Amino acid sequence: MQKVRKEGKKYEEEKNEKDYQGNKERDEQIKETGQLLLEDNGKEYRIHLITIIGEIEGHDILSSNTKTTKYEHVLPKLASIEDAADVDGILILLNTMGGDVEAGLAIAEMIASLSKPTVSLVLGGSHSIGVPIAVSSKYSFIVPSGTMVVHPVRMNGMVIGSQITYDYFQQIQDRITNFVCSHCGINKKKFEELLSDTGMMTKDIGTILVGKQAVECGIINEVGGIKDALKKLNKMIEKSKVKRL
Repeated sequence: MQKVRKEGKKYEEEKNEKDYQGNKERDEQIKETGQLLLEDNGKEYRIHLITIIGEIEGHDILSSNTKTTKYEHVLPKLASIEDAADVDGILILLNTMGGDVEAGLAIAEMIASLSKPTVSLVLGGSHSIGVPIAVSSKYSFIVPSGTMVVHPVRMNGMVIGSQITYDYFQQIQDRITNFVCSHCGINKKKFEELLSDTGMMTKDIGTILVGKQAVECGIINEVGGIKDALKKLNKMIEKSKVKRL
């Protein structure tokens, strides 16, 4: 009897230590990359959480005071998720002001090419190059107070005023427009109208969409929160598993 109690105590201590190490690893993962594996849902589905927060950092390193999402962190993780047999789906949370166009498009293209179920949820906002990322998932949500700012391509620093520069800007804009329109319900004409609106922003051109407006114009699928996003993702995972049987 005493031996059984000792073995039981040892098992409990090992379990507590394992739980502690697991929680520590989860905390470190959140701190370093804003990512987390959601697996305590009672359905045996393993969902990988990715956050796109702050400014999307590209080839240039931004100030240490700036909250950023580094594309060199996100791209390898997405590749490993696609290759991982134990990950069933991906939930992407967005609260971004935009950032580097090339980096943002790279992330969006990577998400769009994943074979696993993906759901995005726009929280505070998904502005500028955050728009393609928001629509790159297979289904998208936005909270009622969430915002999306649609505006033409901008460039920092010196710009040469020439036809070649204009053509280059137009080429970049066409890449963004074509991606967005091919991954959501808005058509090109309507999207370009949102880009060129001069009556909404006093010192800029473009359109601010709040919650339901983003759904009504066809950019986002549905208004909802984390509960709705997870419910939808679980249904998509269940459906994908049935197809494979």
